[in-house]
Amino acid sequence: MSPAEARLNPIASRSSQRILFPRRLRRTCFHLIQRVNMKLTLALSLVLLVFLCQNVGGKKSHKPADLDDNEFAEFEDFDDEGAEQEATVEEEADFPSESDDIVKTQAKKDDDNEEEEDEGVVENDDDEFEHFTDEDEFEGFDKESRPGKGKSHEVPDLKIAKVPIHLRTNWDSFYLEMLMLAGLGVYFLNFLAGKTKNGKLAQAWMSSHRSILEENFAIIGDDGLSKEAKGTGVFNKESENVYTLWCSGRTCVEGMLVELRLLKRQDLINVMTTIMKPASDQIIVKVTMDASSMDKFCFCIGQKKVMAKLLKEQPDLGQFTEKKAVENYNLPESFQLQSEIGEATSIVLDKKVCAYLEKYEQQIEYIHISDQYSGAKSQYDENQSKMPDVRPSLVFCFNVPGKGKTKTSDVDGMLPLMKLVFYCVDKVGRLALSKEKRLKAEKNRAKAAEGYLKAAHSQLQEAAQLRREEKRRLAKEKIMNEEDPEKARKWEERESKRDMKKKQAKTKMMKVKGM
Repeated sequence: MSPAEARLNPIASRSSQRILFPRRLRRTCFHLIQRVNMKLTLALSLVLLVFLCQNVGGKKSHKPADLDDNEFAEFEDFDDEGAEQEATVEEEADFPSESDDIVKTQAKKDDDNEEEEDEGVVENDDDEFEHFTDEDEFEGFDKESRPGKGKSHEVPDLKIAKVPIHLRTNWDSFYLEMLMLAGLGVYFLNFLAGKTKNGKLAQAWMSSHRSILEENFAIIGDDGLSKEAKGTGVFNKESENVYTLWCSGRTCVEGMLVELRLLKRQDLINVMTTIMKPASDQIIVKVTMDASSMDKFCFCIGQKKVMAKLLKEQPDLGQFTEKKAVENYNLPESFQLQSEIGEATSIVLDKKVCAYLEKYEQQIEYIHISDQYSGAKSQYDENQSKMPDVRPSLVFCFNVPGKGKTKTSDVDGMLPLMKLVFYCVDKVGRLALSKEKRLKAEKNRAKAAEGYLKAAHSQLQEAAQLRREEKRRLAKEKIMNEEDPEKARKWEERESKRDMKKKQAKTKMMKVKGM
């Protein structure tokens, strides 16, 4: 903005440009004082010169004489000159001359012009240090070496920084994020597909087996939430791959639990594992019999690779059953037979059951029938001192064909195996052992109960021994802390005598047994 525009529009100039009033006032005073001093100095010099010319003759005549007589005459002359100068200045101040009026008028005009210029002047970063470059204030200052102006003429050497490749906005830089998003998308789609397929398989099983279930049970699909027994007719969804169905209301049967353990198709990692190691969907049927409707025996037949695991997990199989030859019953070699009483085994494995085993060799995983069924043994209870709660049960495990690529038609084909379940339930309910075999079974169970009692007794003895050892240790520490050697010696003698008596009692017992 020019000075004229600034005068016309002072408000805009003050709002848009930065004006420093203290600095402008300082500069104005400085220039005014400088000019006044110069003109006063010139006037005083002229007056002093005229005064000196008029008095130079008289002073030269008597000055030498005074200097000879007075040693301080030289200094007195200087005092007289100073007094004369002060008198001259006072006279000029009392009677101002025309030259002084001209000087004052000119100074006033200059001040007005400077104020007008200062109002329109915009302060720049270079003018901020302009007073340092004033030649009147600084002698020998070189204007060409001004730091502010010199920088504007020099071209700076700018170097453009190289942006790394991974910071550039390019799609290639986000390949890792795109892979992660693609993986999450695939996992989500697989979850939806696996969940839907498992639901369809459970629905297909229910639709194909509904008629046979309604024929054998009064209540189908009891969820156990309502006080009154009421069947829903649908599976209870335990998880995305586990479905359960509880049925009740049949003679000789307390209830039946059907559990569909399907593959984890909703889990992408499990799907990839299944591709490398194929597995099958399983249907587990557990029938709980009434306590008075089943005789006492244990029986199990299943695939050899599964029987080893069952013998470790099921306590009743390890305690009561023995391995029998499958050739005696014309069964496939892939099966292994565990039986307690041969009479019950021959009754269960009749021609019809053997025909089912031969026809559905790959689908039948195992059949477990026992009056001492207590479920899988806990890995934390290795030394059980209490006999577990047992209930007479029949457990059937079937593999759905397809090896992971199961179709709804494969599930529908499992209906004959459900008929096998009800056939075995009726046969076990009518089974009656002979008196000798029943006594044998009772002896086996009494022996098992005695084993549990012995285990509990041994555990109690071990606990009592540990308490006695702890008591002796505390008594010994108490005596040692008293720092009385006589008491410590007596206590050791007493303990040694007690140990000797125990050893003598053991030797006597051994002698009696030897006689």
